[in-house]
Formats: sequence, structure tokens, C-alpha cells
Amino acid sequence: MTNPKIEAHSAAEMTGRHFRYYDFVMAAFVAVLLLSNVIGAAKPAAIEIGGEPWVFGAGILFFPLGYVIGDVLTEVYGYARARRVIWAGFAGLIFMAFMSWVVVSLPPAEGWEGQAAYESVFGQVPRIVLASIVAFWAGEFVNSYVMARMKIWTQGKHLWSRTIGSTVVGQGVDSLIFYPLAFWGVWENEAVITVMVTNWGLKVLWEVVLTPVTYAVVGWLKRKEGVDLFDEGTDFSPFKTQV
Repeated sequence: MTNPKIEAHSAAEMTGRHFRYYDFVMAAFVAVLLLSNVIGAAKPAAIEIGGEPWVFGAGILFFPLGYVIGDVLTEVYGYARARRVIWAGFAGLIFMAFMSWVVVSLPPAEGWEGQAAYESVFGQVPRIVLASIVAFWAGEFVNSYVMARMKIWTQGKHLWSRTIGSTVVGQGVDSLIFYPLAFWGVWENEAVITVMVTNWGLKVLWEVVLTPVTYAVVGWLKRKEGVDLFDEGTDFSPFKTQV
């Protein structure tokens, strides 16, 4: 706020304004969201720590980038524009699930031997797909809401407290919805709780590690857009359409 090129405004004052890089950030968010679900979700990976194998879902390496980009969206462009991006990602997930179901369900051509591989990668259990979509929707909106509220409480200072704090809450909601909804009654209850807590902790840790990157991206975008938005008077309903 001390940079003369960056002007503080309430988000409501910027309703209808075009921002140069907003569409690019939206595209990055949706791309990371879809790719991390398609490429990383189906593969369990293992690395050796202290002589013991540690197994984790490969998608956890990249999925948290979506939360980082979500933080950037809310911090730079405000809750209303972040809300629009979340809905775009939500629609993208639904279409991806539908397209995967159609492609996997189509009978393969005679002589083609890739059907089993296709089913392994894209034939996700409907319960897991539903859990993933619902958890994403709820977690992202909570993340953005906490981020926007904390920006007002901190008067735009201490960005790290907002990015990490919002991730703690948002990823907590995401994990609390996804793992029980997807695996309760399928895995041992203790395993569900262990994996849920472990993955939540890893996602928060990723946010902490990527804090310098978040600072750099947020600072660059604010300088380029020339504004610093505060969600004072914003309608935080997820279903509001105005930006």
C-alpha cells in the first residue's frame, strides 16, 4: 500500500472493471485443478524415508498449487472474481467426470488392447468422483472467504498469515469432506483418519513452502494491475453472480 502505483480500493468499486491478467490466472487455476485430478490422483507413489517406504498420492505434489493460485486470486482480484473461478473449476470437474465416463463406457474397437489401462486411469469410482467435486467446492469457497476476511482484519498486512491461515481452514474442510465421503466403510476407519490428517498436514506444509512464490506472484500482479482490493461490503454468498 506504500507503493504509489498501487491504489487501495474496495472490491465493490471495481465491479465490472477489466483486469489484464485475471483470465490467465483463471486458466492456470482450472488447468492445475483438472490435471492434478486426472494425472496425479490415480497413482500412489512411494519414497524411502529412514529406510522405510512412505506411500502417498502423487497428486498431492501439484493439487495444492490450486490453493496457492486461489489465494492469489482472492488477494489480488477479490472474493467475487475468485468465486467466478471456483465455479469455472467446478464446471470443469463435472465435465471431466462426464467425459471420462462416456469414453471409458464406449466399447473398444476390435484389436485395441488399451481398454484396461483406460479404465485404470479414467474409470474412477463414482463415489470418489462425487466426494472430490463436493470437497473441492466447499474447500475452495471456505479458503477464499477466510482469505478475504483476514485481509480486512489484518488491514492488508502479513500476507503469509492469510495464505497459511486460509489453507489450514480450507484444506481442513476439503479433507473432512473428501476422505470420509470417499472411503468411510471401504478402508479401515483408522486408516481414513490417518490419511486425512496426514494429507491435510502435507498440503498446509506445501503452502508454507510456497509462501515466497505467493509473495512474488501477488506483488507482481498488484503492480501490473495497479490496485489492491479489499472485500468490504462484499456479498460472500457462493451463489452471487455479480463481479
